[in-house]
Amino acid sequence: MTTKYVTMSVPELNRAELIRRVHERRLTQLNAAETLGVSLRQLQRLYRAYKAEGPAGLVSKKRGRASNRRLPPEARVAAMEAVVSRYADFGPTLAHEKLVELHGVAVSVETLRQWMIADGVWTPNRQRNARVQQPRMRRACLGELVQIDGCDHEWFEQRAERCVLLVFVDDATSQLMELLFCRSESTFAYFTSARRYLDAHGKPVAFYSDKAGVFRVNHKQPKGGEGFTQFGRAMSELNVDIICANTPAAKGRVERAHQTLQDRLVKELRLNNISTMEQGNQFLPRFMSDYNRRFSRPARNPYNAHRPVLSHEDLNDIFTWQENRRVSNNLTLNYKSVLYLLEPTDAARQLRGKYATVYETEDGRVSVKQGGVHLPATAFARDQARVDQAAIVENKLLGAVLEDIRAKQQLRSEQALASPRLTLRDKELIRRSMETAPGTSP
Repeated sequence: MTTKYVTMSVPELNRAELIRRVHERRLTQLNAAETLGVSLRQLQRLYRAYKAEGPAGLVSKKRGRASNRRLPPEARVAAMEAVVSRYADFGPTLAHEKLVELHGVAVSVETLRQWMIADGVWTPNRQRNARVQQPRMRRACLGELVQIDGCDHEWFEQRAERCVLLVFVDDATSQLMELLFCRSESTFAYFTSARRYLDAHGKPVAFYSDKAGVFRVNHKQPKGGEGFTQFGRAMSELNVDIICANTPAAKGRVERAHQTLQDRLVKELRLNNISTMEQGNQFLPRFMSDYNRRFSRPARNPYNAHRPVLSHEDLNDIFTWQENRRVSNNLTLNYKSVLYLLEPTDAARQLRGKYATVYETEDGRVSVKQGGVHLPATAFARDQARVDQAAIVENKLLGAVLEDIRAKQQLRSEQALASPRLTLRDKELIRRSMETAPGTSP
């Protein structure tokens, strides 16, 4: 006796089970039809097929047959000849666009993709050789390499605005060395976090970061040559190197820490009813202690590679924004559209035609020095109302910049409402825009 095997889909198997129960009189045809979602007449047809051929009678008769909507072989040949001859390095989507626009071939993107795969013209992503990430051994000592990065996330969920957490992770031990909530990954935010790190641990051998503009000059042809960023200049003065990773996977310690923090830290902030960055920064040392107790590991070498901050390394000056400006014969210099008049001291007179260094703190205080000597200066603001349009903004700073823009626009709208020149209709339009603007209250 020859055994006959029948291939059935899962819906067909379920249908066969119901029809079998109908045949055994354990289920009525009406209930079976309602269960299958078909009419009673259709259920009766299925039942007759079941009695005549058994479960095989319920298999779709279209299986194995070509679709009635199948394109003729000539269309496939014409399409693939055009793809091979002119669009061999095109992806299926772009090749489809060109075939429709230039050749009038009416074929869907998915059909063309399947043809290109079958003819070996296109290789799906899942079939390509995955990029090999070579493992890298941890560094041997604490403080030898510290991975740093910022993570933009809804840390306080809906209780506060989205912000950034700066994360410093030791490569040898996976310890959290420094955490800081801030508005964006700005230079001054990293200044603050790095100074906290130095005060707590000392100077590491090197920081390992991504290629963000805070850490390296990314312009192909920078006007100032291959110089340092402000953060790079500060680390150079402290004799701390910065190494930039080529891929996120290369600094996997801090990337994995982001995932854990986005889960655990968010929940801890919620449990402790913390809803502001200030409260969060006060809570972070306690969280880091518990995190390191759970997840850190001992270094292979017990030696601590951190170095102390030397007495001549003035962190107050190092962690400022510094730019050189030429001193005119009249003992003046320009910085950010402000004219600074130097007092005519002997040190200032010797700088005529030479450069002095302008120091700016995070709160906007400006001082002028040269060779460690403070040069008293008086500021004369000019063109303060000018607004830089089409300014280039890094992606990581976009959120903070938009907040500043909204605040300025809100102030201008409030000033406009007080103007007697506006009509009542214009004032009403301004009020409506202020009510619907994000981050503003009516």
